[in-house]
Amino acid sequence: MITVTKTFLPPFEEYFRYLEQIWASNQLTNNGPLVQELEAKLKNYLGVKHLFFVSNGTIALQIAIKALDLKGEVITTPFSYVATTSSLVWEGCQPVFVDIDPHTLCIDSNLIEAAITEKTTGILTTHVYGIPCDVERIQAIAKNHGLKVLYDAAHTFGGKYQGKAIVSYGDVATLSFHATKLFHTVEGGAIVTDDDDIAHRINYMRNFGHKGQEDFWGLGINGKNSEFHAAMGLCVLPHVPEIISARNKISNWYDEKLDFSNLSRFVLPGGTRFNYGYFPVIFPSEMELLEVKKRMNAQNIFPRRYFYPSLENLPYISDQYCPVSESISRRILCLPLYYGLYEDQVTKISQLINTQ
Repeated sequence: MITVTKTFLPPFEEYFRYLEQIWASNQLTNNGPLVQELEAKLKNYLGVKHLFFVSNGTIALQIAIKALDLKGEVITTPFSYVATTSSLVWEGCQPVFVDIDPHTLCIDSNLIEAAITEKTTGILTTHVYGIPCDVERIQAIAKNHGLKVLYDAAHTFGGKYQGKAIVSYGDVATLSFHATKLFHTVEGGAIVTDDDDIAHRINYMRNFGHKGQEDFWGLGINGKNSEFHAAMGLCVLPHVPEIISARNKISNWYDEKLDFSNLSRFVLPGGTRFNYGYFPVIFPSEMELLEVKKRMNAQNIFPRRYFYPSLENLPYISDQYCPVSESISRRILCLPLYYGLYEDQVTKISQLINTQ
């Protein structure tokens, strides 16, 4: 079976060495030494000032929304995983969708200002598939209107824009370290910021608001992660360059073998160093996508409609219409891409797509 992704697992002996440390310390959670080591190494790897390792990418978004004091209307993208929207709704905000750029698939920065009202407090948008948003324009708009910028950077690990880690842009950015991601800790995520005051709030918020054992700084939640998850991250991190290199090679195979006369792809902004986290292709119609998907499923190959449906169609969202996102979400398919995928498998997948 060929799935859309496959978790990279480091050599077991590497993980076992960390298990021995956990057994020796008998500290399993509550900001243990491995969590602290992972945070330090991730800050160094990404070149960021503050990074907080948390239990998953969704709680990272929820804590970030609270730390930025986002309320009322928040401008966001309809083309993302559901957590981007559901986190806003869960925290009592009203998502205001702005359609996407048909080339980058990220929020269309030309449409943002028209969506701003006196109720708007921030912009939460996604670097889709690791493609950077128009960060310069978004930052200028936010500054002019006094808004906070939060990026869902779940797909960006290892990617750079203009020489900086993509996750370093915005007032705050969040990462997912789920097992499906290029870098993972089985379950996990992180919150990144260069702002000392925001970092101060996040530090307390992720641990119930504790200020020592018997005092509280303020409102918080349980966003901590464990030594076992940190251990996996410490094992996977040294392998990231080879993982990205392998994904790059596989992506090149797809580029060589696919017939793009009937397909289209996203366009990377200039100055981007891509991490090859995903290989999405856009079909001319939903019918053609479904036919190809059915054909591949019959051969035990399982791509994914990622992202579908467009998020303005969620049952708890008021009527909003984003025609570009709606169209692309129906026609886009992420092909299998993971460390360990063979060239003959890519050839087979490509042939099944090309046979139309």
